[in-house]
Amino acid sequence: MKKSKYRKLKLSILLQTVFVTALTVLVGGFLLEYIIDGVYNDDFSEVFIGVLKFFHVKEEVAINLYWRVLGDNKNFFMILGFLGLFALFFYIALSKMMKYLEQVEDGIENIVSESSDPIHLITELQPIEKKLNSIKYTLERQEREMQEAERKKNELVVFLAHDLKTPLTSIVAYLTMLESHPEMPVEERCKYTKISLEKAMRLGELIGEFFEITRFNAQDIILEKTELNLSRMLEQIADELYGVLQGRDLVCEVDFDEDIIVKADPDKMARVFDNLLRNAISYCRQGTVIRIWLSQDEKDARIVFANEGERIPEEKLSHIFEKFFRADESRSSQTGGAGLGLAIAKEIVELHGGTIHAKSDDRETRFTVTLPIHGKEDESEIHTHGGRSLRS
Repeated sequence: MKKSKYRKLKLSILLQTVFVTALTVLVGGFLLEYIIDGVYNDDFSEVFIGVLKFFHVKEEVAINLYWRVLGDNKNFFMILGFLGLFALFFYIALSKMMKYLEQVEDGIENIVSESSDPIHLITELQPIEKKLNSIKYTLERQEREMQEAERKKNELVVFLAHDLKTPLTSIVAYLTMLESHPEMPVEERCKYTKISLEKAMRLGELIGEFFEITRFNAQDIILEKTELNLSRMLEQIADELYGVLQGRDLVCEVDFDEDIIVKADPDKMARVFDNLLRNAISYCRQGTVIRIWLSQDEKDARIVFANEGERIPEEKLSHIFEKFFRADESRSSQTGGAGLGLAIAKEIVELHGGTIHAKSDDRETRFTVTLPIHGKEDESEIHTHGGRSLRS
């Protein structure tokens, strides 16, 4: 049987109740023995009869009234007296019991006032003390995380605003030059047109990142699971990014021994793999090979993205899946994203019941995703993840 956390509190209340009961019995017994049945017994009856006689009641009638009202109902009045004494003493004892509530109230006030001091309660309330301190530290940690996320987001918006201006200025400059020089040679005109197009595409990517920041905190991620062939999906994603790979003189190899099928949301997992591959492209050495390979055991499918590039320091690797975090802090108008891709990938993978982690050394960086072969049975379950409602 599970031991009660409030054993000391229950024992304290029990002892106080026993003390009140014992005090009631002692005081009531004393009054009964020495007052009611003792020296004042006859005096009390004489006073009662005397009062009635004062109101012109005959003595014989007064005596009968005394026995009818008081004398023959002695036990009833004794019980009332004991109850009254018990209520009085228990009310006095409650003042100490109220200290428990006052202590809890002080602890809650400590949390609300955002005091830096830990919460201290009396011994009997140690379980509540631990719980309140746990809530206090959790709220403080969440507040720090929110402030840090807000700081990173604000810095990122400033960076993106600056980056938006750079390609826009270039586009305006090149288009103005093309318009003001209609006699420009075709070859030169094509060159500047191509540059303008590249700048416009980069501008579109940056605008998309603004929307990504808004969507990340505003939307629910709803999974619509079905049978998904991971092998074919990764081949397709690699083919779709062929142009980007070719522009960086990169090659993507997808290696698997057999088709691997999992129960997952195709659109969401495509987003995960697209983010991981684009991240590998952004931080891969030019002219190298990005390798993706798949394997499985009885329970899980394992997908590994490996690219050759600069080693990611351990202190940055531990934060790489946080919102708005960028392993490369130097931004330019040509590279760099909002720092949301890996955070979103982690959220989607964990919502599927899987895991994702990164490892980096002097030769290569690897991102490993594991997914359960069989998805969760309850497709209507609503999850809370990162402070937002997530439904599967």
